[in-house]
Amino acid sequence: MVDSERPRRHRGDIMSPETRSAVMSRIRGKDTGPEKAVAAGLASLGLEWESHVRTLPGRPDFVFAAAQVAIFVDGDFWHGWRFPQWRDKLSEKWEAKIKATRRRDACNHRRLRRMGWKVVRLWEHQIERDMPSCLAKVAAALGLAGQQD
Repeated sequence: MVDSERPRRHRGDIMSPETRSAVMSRIRGKDTGPEKAVAAGLASLGLEWESHVRTLPGRPDFVFAAAQVAIFVDGDFWHGWRFPQWRDKLSEKWEAKIKATRRRDACNHRRLRRMGWKVVRLWEHQIERDMPSCLAKVAAALGLAGQQD
């Protein structure tokens, strides 16, 4: 069955619009828990970086300008980790929102690559499960492989 032919599994929101709005307004766009965890890991390696650089496509979460490395810390839900597997559980509105985010992420990734930047994407679940591997990815992109211990 083609993805678009699957029946929707969305059953409606269990919260009132007012409650949902209040809950969603408390979700942060930067300085999230996963970002703070990555920042602590990078600091433990003695690294210095810039954050959310507005002049770069996508405003990367961590920027190492001299090495031209941009790091994105992406939430599994908001950026659509394995999105095709669960998109039909969402309302059409949320599905469209996450699809747009995924398109924007891909466009920003391409733009950065064309500008000569290395792009590292760290997913929320990867950070929670295996921070050492995440730090190793960053170290490798920075040309510091083997120095993260």
